[in-house]
Amino acid sequence: MKLNPVIFFVSAGVILLFLLYGVLFTAHAATVFAAIQAFIVEYLGWFYVICVSVFLGFVVWLMFSRFGEIRLGKPDEEPDYSRFSWFAMLFSAGMGIGLLFFSVAEPLAHFGNPPGEAEAGSQQAAVESMRTTFFHWGLHAWAIYIIIAGSLAYFSFRHDLPLTIRSTLYPLLGRRIHGPIGDVVEILAIFGTLFGLATSLGIGAIQINAGLVHMGWVAESSAGTQVVLIAIITGAAIVSVTLGLDRGIKRLSEMNLILGLILMLFVFLLGPTVFLLMSYVQTIGDYLSSIVAMSFRTDAYVGQEWQGNWTMFYWGWWISWSPFVGMFIARISRGRTLREFVSGVLLVPTLLTFGWLTVFGNTALHMELEGVADLVDAETATALFELLGQFPLTTLMSGIAVVVIATYFVTSADSGSLVVDILASGGHLNPPVWQRVFWATLMGSIAAVLLWAGDLEALQTAAITTALPFSVIMLFVSWSLVRGLSRDRRMKYTAPLGVATRQEREET
Repeated sequence: MKLNPVIFFVSAGVILLFLLYGVLFTAHAATVFAAIQAFIVEYLGWFYVICVSVFLGFVVWLMFSRFGEIRLGKPDEEPDYSRFSWFAMLFSAGMGIGLLFFSVAEPLAHFGNPPGEAEAGSQQAAVESMRTTFFHWGLHAWAIYIIIAGSLAYFSFRHDLPLTIRSTLYPLLGRRIHGPIGDVVEILAIFGTLFGLATSLGIGAIQINAGLVHMGWVAESSAGTQVVLIAIITGAAIVSVTLGLDRGIKRLSEMNLILGLILMLFVFLLGPTVFLLMSYVQTIGDYLSSIVAMSFRTDAYVGQEWQGNWTMFYWGWWISWSPFVGMFIARISRGRTLREFVSGVLLVPTLLTFGWLTVFGNTALHMELEGVADLVDAETATALFELLGQFPLTTLMSGIAVVVIATYFVTSADSGSLVVDILASGGHLNPPVWQRVFWATLMGSIAAVLLWAGDLEALQTAAITTALPFSVIMLFVSWSLVRGLSRDRRMKYTAPLGVATRQEREET
């Protein structure tokens, strides 16, 4: 057995109590979830806005700072992967259930209910809707991941500390990271990862259910059906866990990446191709010219309901996801300089994500503006399938979309259980299979309980709430990274922090 008993049993115990509460007191849980979200949105929305804006400013500063030549590994270490392979894996990290769910639904939602002053259904509303969607899926999201991924890679690969969140605080806490403070940090990271991934799994179940209903394979869309889908696909994830990394998650990841690209190319080539190319360029410019105003928007004068449903949900979701995505990015980025790492992770996946959003979102908006189809009233979960219904081979393409969502569900649960298990076991990179099965089962159970208790609103509450304490930890991680980099530059890397002398530890 490879686990830290304090972290494992406290995390598992609290989550099991949460599951019992959600199952036994479902109506009360739904009321509590709604109250928690309302409180955080009303009183702490400004804090999320400030934190995420600081994170983006911080990583841009890192990219151009004097620390840029420091390597995420030993001074003479070469990268483990070629740039092409690295970029491909970064893109796969950026694709997931959420991108499939919201790539059509979000632009249409903003088109029908613009966040700015544009008239609903107008050309200006279409411009604002894509700019806002780019904002939620762009640089800010990847800046959040960079802070965790860069810190993990730096302290683990360069300074021989365990690949855990507590290691990123070594310059601030020293050897105390191995005590109760470090345990609390890991427990909060586990909560954030489990609930962030459960949010994705719940969204995936909602969309799979909607797709099956749209194709006539299932009679209705309901919480009961979605819970059954979660149980089935979590079972598939457990099978993937037992098969191991190479036979399980690797093959599924390759398959869903290929199928996702086929789906995107199908819509791109059969859709308004020239319009998509033009709108991609224009929307990037529009996004960059408005990024400061959007970054600090709090809706202080009009109320925070829209912010809570969209921007705050996304910021909470990305922060909750950051230990999971961050650990994956860290493991594939060993040997790269800090400048190359930040620029690559910040820009390449962002541009590729913008391409995906343009193909699906702008195709839907183009159909609306040209009067080809009425998609704006489609339910959020069915928006992708309504769009595919406007193309030939509808059943085939919708079936591919369902398969892609399902395989992303499996790979997310599989790889997420590994990350949680690494955190719970004190940094062991190959923990026992039964422990990963336990966490994968728990993850699916959380998603099922959240859906049963409150549908999409409960998932949003989970993301926003669990991200709150971890956003504070991320501020300290950023400070700690600067302390570590400063020591590195000052000491000319005389020894890793993990084996540094007592005097160096005290100075740090």
